[in-house]
Amino acid sequence: RAAPSPKMMENKVFMSFTFYSTILILKMYVLAIITGQVRLRKKAFANPEDALRNGGLQYYREDPDVERCRAHRNDMENIFPFLFLGAIYSLLDPSPAVARIHFFIFCVGRIVHTVAYVLQLKAPTRSVAYSVAQLPCFSMALQILLATTPYW
Repeated sequence: RAAPSPKMMENKVFMSFTFYSTILILKMYVLAIITGQVRLRKKAFANPEDALRNGGLQYYREDPDVERCRAHRNDMENIFPFLFLGAIYSLLDPSPAVARIHFFIFCVGRIVHTVAYVLQLKAPTRSVAYSVAQLPCFSMALQILLATTPYW
């Protein structure tokens, strides 16, 4: 006999949101690992203690290849709001298929954005990926506002 699951684990939309959110967080971890590897290969460290540990203060410097890998700020500016919006949106009892489309589009858009950024793909690949990923966030935000307006 299976143990009872928490109510949220029975919510198909929330489980879909959890799946795509986890993929995005793993993507952020992979990007951090790539950045660290490029930093070591290029001997370009962001702080003096790491530079000293890896050859000397001359390696306390910026490198364009390392900076190219550091798409983390953009990820944080976009994925963190998605985590909030997606979690609240999941509580509104949307259609599981529609919700899954929202989460999928955002996830693919962010992955394409990162690949375009790191690999320096031709414009406008990165900006199109960014814009496409914003559409489901905008949609979720509007639906949340509409659902919560009576409580304003």
